[in-house]
Amino acid sequence: MIKAAVTWLLRQWQLFCLALAFFSRIPVPAATPFSPELLNQSSRYLSLVGLLLGALQAFVLLSAAQLLPFSIAVLLALMAGLVLTGAFHEDGLADTADGLGGGLSLERKLDIMKDSRVGTYGLVTLLTVFLIKWQSLTALETQAMWALLLGAGLSRATAISLTFVLPYQQLDSVSKTKPIATSLQKRALLCIWLFVMPPLYFVALPLALFLLATLISCFILLYFYYRSQLKGYTGDLLGAAQQLTELSLYLVWLIWWRQQ
Repeated sequence: MIKAAVTWLLRQWQLFCLALAFFSRIPVPAATPFSPELLNQSSRYLSLVGLLLGALQAFVLLSAAQLLPFSIAVLLALMAGLVLTGAFHEDGLADTADGLGGGLSLERKLDIMKDSRVGTYGLVTLLTVFLIKWQSLTALETQAMWALLLGAGLSRATAISLTFVLPYQQLDSVSKTKPIATSLQKRALLCIWLFVMPPLYFVALPLALFLLATLISCFILLYFYYRSQLKGYTGDLLGAAQQLTELSLYLVWLIWWRQQ
C-alpha cells in the first residue's frame, strides 16, 4: 500500500510539473514526462499553478513596495507575471482581439488568429487591459496582494471550465497554434475548483459572493460569445477568457473596496 501511495504521489507531482511547464516559464525537472494524455490529466492543476503565479506576483509587490512608490511596485508585479508566463495568456488575448475584431467569417477569424503578427485590435486590447489592471491594483492598495493571488487562480479556473461546455475548434496542422488540453475528465473540473475555493475564506463574505457572481457572469458571457463567434474554443480564446476574467475580478473588487 505504501508503494502504491508513493507511486500515486509521484504521478501527481509529475502532472503538476507538466502543468507548471506548460502554463509558465518556471523550470521543472527535465525528466518530467509529456504526452497529450498526460497534458489532459495535468489540467487539474491549472488553478493551483495560477495560485502559485499569483503568490509570486504578490511577493514581488510586497517586496518592491518597501522601496518604491506603490504604483511602481504594482507595475513591477504585473511585469513579473509577464515574465513568469512568457505572456502566454496575453498572446491569446491579442490574437483573439485581432481574429474576432477583424474577421467576418469563421474561416477568416481563424486565419487571422493563426498569424503571429499583432494587429491594431490586439495592440489596443493589450494596452487597455494592462493599464486598467495596473490602475485597479494600485487603487486597491493593501488589498492588491490578495487580488493578485485570487485573480490568478480564479480566472484560470474559469477559463479552463469553458472546455467542458464548448467543443474544441481544431486549427490546421501548420497554424500558429499552441498545444492544449482538449479532452478533460469531469473529475478534473472538481480538482480545479477545489484548489481555488479555500483562499476565498480569507476575504470578507460579501466580497467572496461578489467575486463568485463575477466568475459566473464571465463564464456565461464568454460561453455565449465564443459559441456565436467560433462555435467553440481555441487556446487563444482561453487565454483571452483568463485575462478578461482576471480584469473583471479586479474591477469588482475595487468597486467593493471603494464602498467600505
